[in-house]
Amino acid sequence: MARIIRKTALAALCITAVGAGLVACEDDDEGFLDGLDDNPSVSKPALDGLSGTKKISIQGSSVNVACSGSRTDGKPVVVVLAGLDDDLTTTAAFRKTLSAQHRVCSFDRLGQGKSDKPAGVQSLAAGGKILTGVLDQVAGDTPVVLAGHSLGGLVAARYAPDHQDRVKGLVLLDATSPTTSGDIEKVIPASATGQSGDLRAQTAQVAKGQNSEKLAFPDAEVRPAGDIPVEVIQHGTKYLGAFPAYGSGLEKVWAEGQRKWAGISSNSKLSTAAGSAHHIYVDRADLAVKAVQRVTAQVTQ
Repeated sequence: MARIIRKTALAALCITAVGAGLVACEDDDEGFLDGLDDNPSVSKPALDGLSGTKKISIQGSSVNVACSGSRTDGKPVVVVLAGLDDDLTTTAAFRKTLSAQHRVCSFDRLGQGKSDKPAGVQSLAAGGKILTGVLDQVAGDTPVVLAGHSLGGLVAARYAPDHQDRVKGLVLLDATSPTTSGDIEKVIPASATGQSGDLRAQTAQVAKGQNSEKLAFPDAEVRPAGDIPVEVIQHGTKYLGAFPAYGSGLEKVWAEGQRKWAGISSNSKLSTAAGSAHHIYVDRADLAVKAVQRVTAQVTQ
């Protein structure tokens, strides 16, 4: 039980446990549409008719992409970004529900699922180039709403300010704090031992790129993305309290991180998902779906 609690707490800090076991149908096809990402301006989404999963080549790497639902003129494409150690299977049920009303796509970042593994430590800028390549092929010139969970939320929020021409809305589901390493160091002293000491040390290592994606995400201030509609939803179940001496402090800095993300736009909303732990789109899928629908409705207007 202690091990399970520890893994759950680490999940919130981007050291996630195995996904929720949701399974998606896949249709892998190596080399499908290879090279289309070499064209920097894709007017029509290359994967517009894709329903299922395909592997495409972006920046010389094989990237696993999944799409479903129909594209409607005037509506944005929703792109779901999973957390660390999650993949397309984890978000499958969430995407299926969204696809009843939206064109929805997702992909395994390098090091996730069935995409290639990165050669070395990746910067957020390098990961952003992969995201741009995916958006070129799944959305083309169509506006995009990014819905990111955990580390996927951090990736989405770091990407949006520099791509306001195409990212027109954000939904951040218990997104990793913009100041994760500093948050932990503020609460857990360097002298801490046991699980708490491990949490402090491992969080610092993960943020430097010692994770399955080899993605480094250093602490940084939140940069503005104009007035795009943004919904930030934080967990309601206080599971970080599993660390008796530091649990309340960890919950406090996590909540502060969510408030920081809400500052990314002058048109943002911060709420709490009652009854949900870290995986909000699983525990409270109803709230996550409604948040995406509200944001897309504002983009469509």
